Amino acid sequence: MTKAIFSAQAPKTLILVLLVLMQYYCKAQSTPLPNGFAHNDYRHKRPLFDALENGFTNIEADIFLRDTTLVVAHALPQFKSKGRNLERLYLKPLHDRVLANNGRVYAGYVRPVILMIDIKTGSDDTYRALARILDKYRDMLTSYNNGDVHYGAITVVLSGHKPYKMLEGQTSRVAFIDEDLRKVARDSSAVNNDVFTMASCKYSRMLSWDGKGPMPLLQRERLLRFVGMAHRLGTKVRLWASPDRQVVWDELLKCGVDLINTDHLVTLKNYLAKSQVTLAKADL
Repeated sequence: MTKAIFSAQAPKTLILVLLVLMQYYCKAQSTPLPNGFAHNDYRHKRPLFDALENGFTNIEADIFLRDTTLVVAHALPQFKSKGRNLERLYLKPLHDRVLANNGRVYAGYVRPVILMIDIKTGSDDTYRALARILDKYRDMLTSYNNGDVHYGAITVVLSGHKPYKMLEGQTSRVAFIDEDLRKVARDSSAVNNDVFTMASCKYSRMLSWDGKGPMPLLQRERLLRFVGMAHRLGTKVRLWASPDRQVVWDELLKCGVDLINTDHLVTLKNYLAKSQVTLAKADL
């Protein structure tokens, strides 16, 4: 009797499972947003997954080196940091997703997704620990080897306390640097341009315009000048802590700023979905 009941219910159970899987698949396969940058992603209810479900292709996590663990947090927690490590929250689930999506974070999206890792503790010690973990996931990461860059599903970009000298001295690595946008003129003739893949700075250090009235001409010209220099270096441009106002986002995109930085994932997703101004550099 039990066997007969199970057999009769099996088709319904299978259909229910398939429906759940289809809903999950459709949800997970959001339209990728080349211009979207999920700032301080780990502060969301579901780190990484909220960003992916909204289509973000640039995701930031802050890390602290605590003993031998890379803890993900905005400030080093004194308690309850177990489980909030970089590998568990980001690298392992990204690797699982890449394997499931035929080598990409988003099925059919050929550009690398940026994982920005903001180093909060000492640059060299933290990078040594980070490099050991990243090497386990080398198969999905963009890599530099003896002058050649091979693009993978994910490009790791380091911000915060940046280990410039260590990266410049390496002939093989799977990490790159987020340069200070205000210093790109200094690096415009640098031999090792492949160290940098992004150039960022705080919005208020580049512009004082708050979105009320038109952007002042001199500020626009200044931004255009720095964006132009960064693009000639082959780097994307981001201004962090920018006003979360659509008029500001419009002008940043028009000036060639590639990445709109936000903590408000759904608001930016909806804006970019209807925006006619999307200027992310396709070749980076």
